[in-house]
Amino acid sequence: MTLSPSLRIAIDIGGTFTDTVLIRGHQEILASSKNLTTATDPAEGAREGAKRVLQLSGHSIEDVNGFIHGTTLATNALIERQGACVASITTEGFRDILEIGYERRYSQYDINLNKTEPLVPRERSFTVRERVDVDGNVLIPLDPSRLDELISKLDACGAAAVAICLLHSYANPDHEQELRALLNKHRPGLAISISSEVSPEAREYERLSTTVANAYIQPLMKDYLQELAGAFSEDGLNCPILVMTAGGGMCTLDTATRFPIRLVESGPAGGAILAAQIARQAGLDEVLSLDIGGTTAKLCLIDEGVAQTSRQFEIARAERFIKGSGIPVRIPVIEMIEIGAGGGSIAAVDRLGRLTVGPRSAGSDPGPAAFDRGGHLPTVTDADILLGYIPTETFAEGRLSINTGAADEALVRDIGSALDLDAVGAADGVSRIVDENMASAGRMHAVESGKDLESRTMIAFGGNGPLHATRVARSAGVRRIVIPVNPGVGSALGFLFAPVSFEIVRSQYSFLKQLDTGAINLLFSGMIEEALAIVRQGAGDNQIDTKRSAFMRYHGQGHEIEIALPDRSLTHNDIDGLVRAFEEEYRRQFSRPVPGMEIEILNWGLRATTRTESLPVEPIQTEFTDVVPDATREIICDIDGTKKSAAFIHRDSLSPGDQFSGPALVAEAQTTTLVSEDFSAHVNAVGNLVLIQQPKRSCA
Repeated sequence: MTLSPSLRIAIDIGGTFTDTVLIRGHQEILASSKNLTTATDPAEGAREGAKRVLQLSGHSIEDVNGFIHGTTLATNALIERQGACVASITTEGFRDILEIGYERRYSQYDINLNKTEPLVPRERSFTVRERVDVDGNVLIPLDPSRLDELISKLDACGAAAVAICLLHSYANPDHEQELRALLNKHRPGLAISISSEVSPEAREYERLSTTVANAYIQPLMKDYLQELAGAFSEDGLNCPILVMTAGGGMCTLDTATRFPIRLVESGPAGGAILAAQIARQAGLDEVLSLDIGGTTAKLCLIDEGVAQTSRQFEIARAERFIKGSGIPVRIPVIEMIEIGAGGGSIAAVDRLGRLTVGPRSAGSDPGPAAFDRGGHLPTVTDADILLGYIPTETFAEGRLSINTGAADEALVRDIGSALDLDAVGAADGVSRIVDENMASAGRMHAVESGKDLESRTMIAFGGNGPLHATRVARSAGVRRIVIPVNPGVGSALGFLFAPVSFEIVRSQYSFLKQLDTGAINLLFSGMIEEALAIVRQGAGDNQIDTKRSAFMRYHGQGHEIEIALPDRSLTHNDIDGLVRAFEEEYRRQFSRPVPGMEIEILNWGLRATTRTESLPVEPIQTEFTDVVPDATREIICDIDGTKKSAAFIHRDSLSPGDQFSGPALVAEAQTTTLVSEDFSAHVNAVGNLVLIQQPKRSCA
């Protein structure tokens, strides 16, 4: 068979399902698949998904010349503490950086406050004698005479990985590099991460925390990625595997192995990229993406076709909605809020008699009770089945049998008996709780960003996104929803729109008015060379663009604002323009600038990225045809809890311009869209399903 010039496959391994998409060109979807994640061997589930889409499309693995992969393995390893035994090495006198943290309580008045335990306990925190000042000048040379003692301590504690974070190494990495070389010489089996490569920025606590997290998952991710590459190579894959990063770009396996911390939240990043593409295509300026899988729900704000980004996020929060309660990590990320609310989220009644849902999940093994795979606890999926929202014959492409009786029994036993409800009443309660949890998370995320949700369009996808979209939107105050084509595998589809990219941030402090542009241009030259060397490994023939930025603040402030720089060498004539750009952005975020304050720059950023093609602009749909469904299903109305007859429509029978009113169920291979009683729906010109809330009506 002739090699297709543009046949690409994307695989997203989630906590419950593994999603696979095969695409030709930029948007022709040939096949997609959703199968249960094989928790004990994630690569096996990935191979199964790949074989299925290739079989459905009539292609073989040898025809594929683009392969993109995203996984939750790095995230889960950090949350579940399944990484390597890791030790840290810091400058003498700074052993307790992780224990001290920010020197504050994340919830000042909580007398029962629980802190997330650091990945490195104090007994595995070691130091070396050396010192570099803030400008990179060596004050005390690294003392190699104590190396034998240090190695003995590493051996005694059983460390399989080491995180090296020396004071001010972002300004001068020589001591970190020298120490790594010495350790590699004497203990070549150690996985070693150095902060001057992982997170070369000022702020010691975040830099050490990020480096420790990288070292913690490095052995696990190295083994996994090598196993994945080997398995697909045996199957006949002859193109490189690229891996999705949290920042919305792709990187090579080599880069992923060196910096596995950048793979955290890689799956959700793919979903945000898809939503941003759809927003640009439809000309939507304000969007809320809703990605609900089997384990979690992810919400992201997208403005003017660009997903909100950040330089920092937290892992394994002790309190899931409270900032500062988790492990801080400084890497480029698409900013979103993620909560334990998905199809597999377990429902229970707590000791106060309150109905709770999540964050615990039944996952893929044993799964919800209805899966009949050994799970016996009631989940959101069990509730949706009893409410009539999930057609059992089409669930998971019809390849997974559903035991409705098991779902009924679990809900009555664990929920209904405690709250004096029948199975349907318990299911309705579970559904309402989880939907409100997701809506509350969206409102909180918007408030933290200084934005509101009511003017936004929701783009919903994931295995459970279309199923819960109208219910979450109603609670969040959103009135318009877009369900894209192939929404059940939305994150995997988003991978195929991502560029190959790498971002570097370096700290070099300066007042803006006193900026040494020659020194900054030299700094950028090194950053560009480093970033291009990494991106070229996976860029192929694609053109690479670079974007420069400066992280600026008023003197004395604690955090910075990112300001775009011209993509060229800076001159002294640029300074006044940078002042204006900073004040304009400061005014946008905080209403007005502060007159008379000096502006300082702490960090400089460089992003190298390949060019990607956007989806064609969506034409306006002007002609509509009422759809008369030939089948109905009985559901429980999500507005008032009464039984209602809902239209049952197969999505592949719909065409652009078709319109109908709720209640309705729109079934497709990997998910079902619930069109609630108070929503109407139509298919737009590119095949997306658009749901619009109508004036309030009763189900009666």
